[in-house]
Amino acid sequence: MDTHSIVEAKNQLSQLIDRALAGEEVIITRHGKPVVTLRPVEKPPRRITQADIDWLKERRDSRLRKDTLDAGMLVSQMRDEEWR
Repeated sequence: MDTHSIVEAKNQLSQLIDRALAGEEVIITRHGKPVVTLRPVEKPPRRITQADIDWLKERRDSRLRKDTLDAGMLVSQMRDEEWR
């Protein structure tokens, strides 16, 4: 872990970014207290394709049972049973 004041960080920002990208933890302090950590931005997840959606639909449909109640019907049934 490497700490730097804001003034030091301003003067060495490019080098500190390179160190953070290399995996080093870089902390910037204000008045001796840590306030910011430099770290690489995570890669965004890949785009969802139509093939992904088709795959999900295929698996979702195969798991559904015809005798299974949906949430609304289940709540209604539970409510009706309580009132009997």
